[in-house]
Amino acid sequence: MSEPCPRKSVYAWAFYDWANSAFATTVMAGFFPIFFKKYWHAGSEVTVSTMHLGMSNSIASLCVAILAPILGAVADNTRSKKNFLGFFALLGVITTAMLFTVEQGDWFRAACLYALATVGFLGGNVFYDAMITNVSTNKNIDSVSAFGYSLGYLGGGILFTINVLMFQFPHLFGFADGTAGVRASFPLVAVWWAVFAVPLFVLVKDRNPAAVGFGTAIGKGIAQLWQTLKEIKKHKNVVLFLLSYWVYIDGVHTIIVMAIDYGMAIGLAAKDLIAALLLTQFIGFPAALGFGKLASRLNAKIGIFIALAAYCATSIYGYFMDSALEFYLLAGIVGLVQGGVQCLSRSLFATLIPRDKATQFFGFYNMMGKFATVIGPAIMGQVAYWTGSPRLSIACISVMFIVGGLLLCTVRVEATD
Repeated sequence: MSEPCPRKSVYAWAFYDWANSAFATTVMAGFFPIFFKKYWHAGSEVTVSTMHLGMSNSIASLCVAILAPILGAVADNTRSKKNFLGFFALLGVITTAMLFTVEQGDWFRAACLYALATVGFLGGNVFYDAMITNVSTNKNIDSVSAFGYSLGYLGGGILFTINVLMFQFPHLFGFADGTAGVRASFPLVAVWWAVFAVPLFVLVKDRNPAAVGFGTAIGKGIAQLWQTLKEIKKHKNVVLFLLSYWVYIDGVHTIIVMAIDYGMAIGLAAKDLIAALLLTQFIGFPAALGFGKLASRLNAKIGIFIALAAYCATSIYGYFMDSALEFYLLAGIVGLVQGGVQCLSRSLFATLIPRDKATQFFGFYNMMGKFATVIGPAIMGQVAYWTGSPRLSIACISVMFIVGGLLLCTVRVEATD
């Protein structure tokens, strides 16, 4: 068992979630989908803007999915997770800030910058997730993972609240209108991300740094990746978990990125959708902590089962939803379980893998999640297109939670001291 880590390192690591969750909340889930349709894609058919937005998400996710295992293997050889995290974080910060400069109607430039920012966000998470083994032990990994997600919900929710006020009451902040408030939110997210990422880079140390050149690390990393692919059959539990995770996180991510679009498709007002997203964030903060405590009393696997059952029920009920009140109710349920399924998936996976190959294995973990993000929105979009009913598209997501749960049943979890 590993030695306990300084509490300041745990806080510093978790604050990166506080930092980059501002992008996930304000940009990915909140303002960008609405602003993309109403401002950068003004005058176009809704289906066309949805297709372009979906392509941006898919291309960015596919890039990270392909690169993640290779980058993880390289980082394991250089032991320089922070360097790689810093590169992707900087990419995300710069391109997010540049969204402010995109003029009305220039959807292509907006889509390109958004895709690059998403690569920065998702690529950085490969190394951030892997660094959980630097600040935790097998005994406290569930609570540390939950703490990171809970801070992410709180930090993302606080900044998103400010951004929503900038949009709804622009004159209080010196803006001419709500459009100016939304545009200003993008550089504000970038500053928030950059500032609150600093503690991790200052206080969290890479373990056993190795003096290996980057070129050598690439060669070793690719060789190590190939070796892992050949030996992965020896890690049956890891393979089973990754298959399960791939299926159910597909549903989770699809609901996250498509919720606003679905609400608009069934005629709900933008102000209600934004308010519901805020509700999800602030419920998610204590709920993620609660799931961490649940896992310490029972285990992470049971906690994931509870979350998947709630998601399944939510996606089925979404078919019948036709009012803002019902959307609020479902948003609250999602807030209760969203952080739980994410943090417990991360911590459960960390207990199944060799700790000295954490980044490499988390590369596969993130690859599965990113491929799911590519497939999920596409499936939902195709079902809506073929059937002419967005309601059927949300209901079909329930199958992913059922199949993912059944696969999770086959994963064997060893007791740890």
